Amino acid sequence: MKKIAALCLIINLVLPASAFAIGAIAVDDQMGDKDPAYGVSTGEDSEAAAKKSALKFCKENGDNCKVVAWFKTCGAYASSTKYYGYGWGDTKAIATKKALEMCGKNSCQLVVAECED
Repeated sequence: MKKIAALCLIINLVLPASAFAIGAIAVDDQMGDKDPAYGVSTGEDSEAAAKKSALKFCKENGDNCKVVAWFKTCGAYASSTKYYGYGWGDTKAIATKKALEMCGKNSCQLVVAECED
């Protein structure tokens, strides 16, 4: 048991805290005349905390927010007035590409792309 505790301590000292950080994306996809509301969180300690934070940010501008993705490395969100897309991956480029592909050829533009440092 002491060996496991010592190993955990060494891992915590060697790896930065952000190595365990998690992010999430929440979106209000209600159709309307304005861009969909969204919230992005990064640097959280757990999936649940990341989702809660993303929902909080989304609900500042939307009423029907839901978490659409969570990520450990990079996440991205793209939207137009009627469509949205999200993606995640090992780099911003991969996350961005997935978000734009999901959004389709509908005048979508990248809104945000974040990576855990």
